[in-house]
Amino acid sequence: MSGLSKRKLYLVAGVAFGTFVPVVGEAATAAVSSPEKHYRVAPTKKTTVVKHATPTALRASDQPEVIHVGGHQTNSIFSPGAARHSTTQVTVVTGAELLKTGQTNVLSALAQANPAITTAALPGGGASSFVQTMQLRGQSPDDTLILVNGHRRHIGANFNSNAGTNWGSEPADISLIPITAIDHIEVITEGASALYGQDAIAGAVNIVLKRDTHGGTVNFKNSGYYAGDGQGLDGSASYAMALGNKGGYLDLAAQVTHQLPTTRGGDFYGTLFSDATRNATADRNVQRGLGLPKSTLETLSENMSVPFAHGFSFYSTSTFSHRRANVPETYRANSGADEWINPSLYPNGDQPYITMDQYDFETDNGIRARKFGFAWDAYVTYGRDQQKYGTKDSENATMSGGSYVYDPTQTSFYDGESISSELTTGLRGSRSFHTGLLPKDINLKFGAEYRHDTFQMTQGETASWGGQGATDHPGNVPMAVTNQNRDVYEGFVNLDFYITKKWEWTMGGRVDSYNNLATVETGSIGTRYNFNKRWAIRANINSGYRPPTLGEMSYFYSAPYPGYTVDQVPANSAVAKYLGAGTMKGEYSRSYTIGLDATPVDDFHITGNLYYIAINDRLGSTKSYTVNANDTELEKLLAAANISSATSLSYYANLYNTQTFGGDLSADYTLHTHRFGKFRFAMGINFSDNEIRSARNNLVNEYTKEMVLHSAPKNREQISVNWQYKKWSVFLQEMRYGSITYMAAPTGPGSVPFEQNPAFITNLEVDYKPIPRWTIGVGANNLGNKYPTRISSAIANSQQGLAKYASYSPYGFNGGMYYVKTSLDF
Repeated sequence: MSGLSKRKLYLVAGVAFGTFVPVVGEAATAAVSSPEKHYRVAPTKKTTVVKHATPTALRASDQPEVIHVGGHQTNSIFSPGAARHSTTQVTVVTGAELLKTGQTNVLSALAQANPAITTAALPGGGASSFVQTMQLRGQSPDDTLILVNGHRRHIGANFNSNAGTNWGSEPADISLIPITAIDHIEVITEGASALYGQDAIAGAVNIVLKRDTHGGTVNFKNSGYYAGDGQGLDGSASYAMALGNKGGYLDLAAQVTHQLPTTRGGDFYGTLFSDATRNATADRNVQRGLGLPKSTLETLSENMSVPFAHGFSFYSTSTFSHRRANVPETYRANSGADEWINPSLYPNGDQPYITMDQYDFETDNGIRARKFGFAWDAYVTYGRDQQKYGTKDSENATMSGGSYVYDPTQTSFYDGESISSELTTGLRGSRSFHTGLLPKDINLKFGAEYRHDTFQMTQGETASWGGQGATDHPGNVPMAVTNQNRDVYEGFVNLDFYITKKWEWTMGGRVDSYNNLATVETGSIGTRYNFNKRWAIRANINSGYRPPTLGEMSYFYSAPYPGYTVDQVPANSAVAKYLGAGTMKGEYSRSYTIGLDATPVDDFHITGNLYYIAINDRLGSTKSYTVNANDTELEKLLAAANISSATSLSYYANLYNTQTFGGDLSADYTLHTHRFGKFRFAMGINFSDNEIRSARNNLVNEYTKEMVLHSAPKNREQISVNWQYKKWSVFLQEMRYGSITYMAAPTGPGSVPFEQNPAFITNLEVDYKPIPRWTIGVGANNLGNKYPTRISSAIANSQQGLAKYASYSPYGFNGGMYYVKTSLDF
């Protein structure tokens, strides 16, 4: 075991983008992390070594072997990884594999690596463009639990209020973690709320940070799109050092990304200028609403542990990030027909922008100890996300008595802020018990946790919302001001045991009590039977729960368009109550999975799953209610709320009972040759078919249903080969995305469904090592410059030609991207 202790050992019960190691028979074991050493495995009677497999935890330059250690499963709470139950599938994507995608954003890289995850380059318009969101197994981003080193990560303050994919979600933003800080990411494709935590209806994503004691890396990347725009610069670095001589470590990482905008909108339809001659000859390439926004993101992280005497260890994990972004809004023509524009201020028309200045911080500190025969983890975590909004290159064109009410020269406005925070403190314990009745140890894990969540919205300056408000994004009106909080008390217990040497069982229970909602119990039962060392089957039954976020209960947003304005009003507001809003409650789920793990021959791994997920009281945004000028009571409520300009209204509510039928199949094979190096072949298939079992038909329409059912592709397939030969390595990946349904707007002609056809996307990267620690590489994402299906002219004309392509296309709408990069390890 002395040779093994130098390596990082992981149980992998799943498939990744090139990394899958199924665990069967005597190899069903998990690595145990200790505060004294990075990883420690108790002596066992049998050790199986599988050589040359793709690593499951490494830096970009490392290529060690993966080792499976037979013996009893332990699941210590000291491990930063998710609880490793071989009854549950866990997919591992290494940090090296994330970098191989050519993406600098963690979420984009993970979505490219794992076919169970989809993400849109632009999840929605307006403020929804600021934060990228993901779907796991076709479910809402809010139905995936995000963990860092096994502890819950705070959610963001950005509510996706604009119609589009993941409409109405408020998830955690994993892109705020430096990509060089990540050792690996675990994707748990199982609705196991009882095992991993509430919100894990679709599954969980656990980001495990590096815990090295020496060395580091520096990376630079320059990218751009074939069309000649969207240049991006990225620099990242990590550095590790030992703390003391008992296994302590400190890992620091930083990343800075600057992304210039892209423009893929169509020519402006309609009248640009009231002067007919000028209108006939004017350049109509004036819209910037469809494209990646200009943004700058700076992120920092630290991950450390300091062992003390008597089995105690102090640890700390922190991340800090700052993001600035400008998102273009609807272009306003100086045609005399748009009352939102001041023609004397913008004689050539107006292209306003929403701005965001974001500060996000999280720190997780605790003590691990061994006492009374148990492993203990006591921790306190605090996370806070603050987003300050503004509108620039704009004006407030409100007039009264022939003159402007507000300063006609003001072009920038403060729109208010959204702030979310989460304070968590908890205690967890674990222990393995040996009994003479069962063939292996019983593994017990238990814990209790308290969380305090808050959400705030502040008021914008009066000129930002008074009258018509700032074009094209009015600030937060007084009605939007809110300061919500919630207390959550949680307890859980998990058991893992074998009733025979080949038959494993997992049982878990969790209770959560919310002071503003309810007390909820969830449970999980899983089983796995190992026929032999190469073949195993497993099955799981889970119940889950996801409460509405405080932002979903109280968020306000106004979205003006030429000719109409759609406002998302808080679900607890008087306006929403008048429209029929009731008491909001959480989502309840049940899921069933049956799976197969196999290693038919050495270096060839297969896994497959079939699953069913049913969600009751699924949350979402209601249909848009047209404001009737004859409804005097509603007009009074709108006037009192300072939103009289609204022509359509929606709010957040429990709308659907849904069901999802899905499955996935993955395989990988490693081929070693004497003359041509090593080849790693991998493939993955994932499909998920969402259906609405029932709906509150008075609150929904065809548009809201399509956003739930078809805004993400039902199926994704991908194959890849990674060839390593001496100083060269070549990575080639082919991905296929199924069709989606695009609807440009919640009302009007833009609400007509449009199907985007399936597409094949090719990614390629070639790397060369002039010296062992220096790598240079070139690559391309979307090598063939594939664009989505162009939307029909009728839909494009309904938005004055704003968009040529579906804004939430799962592979984007910017075409091919090239990049060059270099990295130096030390």
